[in-house]
Parts: sequence; C-alpha cells; structure tokens
Amino acid sequence: MLGGLDALAGADMVIDHSGPLGALLSAQGRVPALHVVHGSLEGELLGLYDGLAARAPTLRLAAISRSQRQAAPHLPFAGVCPNAVDVEAVPFRAHSEGYLAFLGRMAPEKGAAEAIALARAARLPLLIAAKCREPAEQAYFDRAVAPHLGSDVVFLGELGREATYDFLSRAAALLFPISWREPFGMVLVEAMACGTPVLAANRGAVPEIVRDGVAGFVRDTPAELAATIGRIGEIDRAACRNHVVEHFSAAAMVRSYAPLLACRLGSLPTRRVHTRVTPMIFRAPTPSTRPVPAHHELSRIQPAFTPAHRVPR
Repeated sequence: MLGGLDALAGADMVIDHSGPLGALLSAQGRVPALHVVHGSLEGELLGLYDGLAARAPTLRLAAISRSQRQAAPHLPFAGVCPNAVDVEAVPFRAHSEGYLAFLGRMAPEKGAAEAIALARAARLPLLIAAKCREPAEQAYFDRAVAPHLGSDVVFLGELGREATYDFLSRAAALLFPISWREPFGMVLVEAMACGTPVLAANRGAVPEIVRDGVAGFVRDTPAELAATIGRIGEIDRAACRNHVVEHFSAAAMVRSYAPLLACRLGSLPTRRVHTRVTPMIFRAPTPSTRPVPAHHELSRIQPAFTPAHRVPR
C-alpha cells in the first residue's frame, strides 16, 4: 500500500478502490483523492468508515449506488459513481438456450435456494455458478442447495471470466432473488450486457440497475417474481445491452466521475513533486472452470454435486 502511494506521488488525482486502509492512507496524502466504497455499509464495515471519517477530515467518498449512499448519509460522500463493464469485451447473444441462471456467492442473502424454488415452479432448468470457498458458504451449500440438485438443477462451481460471460449469454434470464441491501450487483450489469434479462428482488440498488419492463423485471415478493418468468419473452435482449451501454459502460462511468474529479482537483497543490518508484503489482488467481453444458445436454446432465460430495476448496 505504501509503495502504491509513492508510485502515485506525481499524479494529479487518485481514485482509490483499495478498501478502508487505502482510504485512510490516500486521504492523508499530498495528492487529492477520491475513495470509492465497495460493500454494504452496515455492521463492521460501517464502523470502519465512521472511524476513518472521524480521523481523516479530508476524506471524500464516492458511492457506487444511491442506495449505498442513503444507507450512511452522514459519511462524507462527494457523489455517486456506478460501476461499469467493458461492453466490447462482453459477448451479446440474441437468442437464449432456454435455461435460467444464478450467479453469485453461496450465501443465504444471495438467494440460491430461492432461485431453485423459482425455477422448479416454472419447470425450467437452472444452472448455478457460484463462489463456494469459505466455510460459511460451504455450510449453506450443504444445507440449502445440495439436497435439491438434480438433472434440472446443476451446480457448475466458480467460473472464470470468459466462461461466466458464455454462461450468462446463453441463459433465458438471470434470477436474482436477494434478501439484503445489495450495494450494486455487478452480475446484473454483466447479464444485461450479454442481452440476458434479469428477474430480481426489489432490494438495495436493484431498481437503480435494472430498468423494470425494459431490461428485466423487479418485484417485491418471490410470488410476484415467479409470475414474471412467463413474461421473459417480452424483454428485447438488444434493449438489455443498450441499457448497459447507456448507463454502465466505460463512457457512462467517465461521465459520472468527471464532475467529482473536477471538484477534487480544485485542491491540487501548485507545486508537484515527481518521485521515480517501481509500482507493486498483484494479480489474483484465476478460478478453475467447468464447461457450461449445451441446451441439448441439459436433460441428461448428472448432478454436479450431491450431499455426499462437498465442493472442492
């Protein structure tokens, strides 16, 4: 972290995505900084930012959704800058292969169990791609998901980026039956960029991300959400893609950041000091992948995992 600050000593502006520790350090640096908050502002994370704001008077934050900002209006937010996706890197598919998709963490608030119930009620196949590495995630999988797997509900594990886009682009719709205050929901944007409609619970930032009736359907209750599955065909997949281009593309992100950066640059020192340093770069490991089955293979897929087979760590 300290090496990163040295590397940015000659910059005009720092946009920091590195978490609470980065916020503390960048707020006390000589270069104007804007710290982007990622995560739900409640509990321990909210307590951290409360402490940071009290100890760093120059700290300025950017929220990734209005819902996130409204959860802690007392924090020093400069504005709202939604996340974005490189639309050109996301494949668009005009026609689906008929299955429903679930993508997210294996956690109760993400709604994998609810997605299974919705798919079974609609008598449509469901493919689940999810992170399941932590003990709590494994426990939830064992308790609420594994007993319900079968030929029509298949768990694919955690997918890499290209496989994720392929998985989403071939789906008839993404199910997002969450039960928590979602601060953004990047999977919503990724699905819509592929042309895949989203059927989502009206929680947190969801109504800001998914335009109801255009890029999918947003409903208050599971029963109301279930009724929208039969209406997937009403959604124009090209309209889903266009919605992302307009609101969650790189160009859209620049438009949202520009006024905030202009404001922060007003505090730019008149004399800049340039320091030659070697940046420290870290790369996250790539998750293992499992090929997404073709539509004609769904009827003969064996369950990926059963209660007797735990998810590999």
